[in-house]
Amino acid sequence: MKKFMWILTGVLMLAVACQRKVDFSPRQPNYDRDVCHVCKMGLTDLPYNVQAINQYGEVRWYDDLGCLAEDIRDGDFNQWKGEKYKIWIQDAETGEWIDAEKAWYRFGDETPMGYGYGALKEKKDDGEYYDFETVLKRIAEGKTKRAEFLKKKKMSVSGHETDEGQMKCAPGKCGGGGKCG
Repeated sequence: MKKFMWILTGVLMLAVACQRKVDFSPRQPNYDRDVCHVCKMGLTDLPYNVQAINQYGEVRWYDDLGCLAEDIRDGDFNQWKGEKYKIWIQDAETGEWIDAEKAWYRFGDETPMGYGYGALKEKKDDGEYYDFETVLKRIAEGKTKRAEFLKKKKMSVSGHETDEGQMKCAPGKCGGGGKCG
């Protein structure tokens, strides 16, 4: 009987230890270490970062709301999040962490990956604003600034275009004067 009580006590202690309370409050990013889960870019101090915290207290970082939307649509986010989770996004004007699912989103911001959606804590009267689910749907439909963003980034690689619209290497790059791959 004594042996049974020790075993029961051990099992109960183990069960209690496994029932730790998860802190769902927003974390501060380590800009020199934290990277976006989707695009693997380092987080910047621009106010467009997103973080998701799952039921185990694990954090996933995203440098742009669009990266989170891609993970929800095409990645393993829905399995990773578990039964209880929290998503935080930075307010585009204040940098304050706000509940991403309760935020209002405007379109047209210059965001780190070019999706173009900036989050705000409060809806304003100066334009069109979208809720979280609507923004996810718009991103899935391609209603983003990605094409413009990618074109701009491609142009900045070499700074030149050929007559055919293809990029041309900058002087001294890839043998100079040749077309970049």
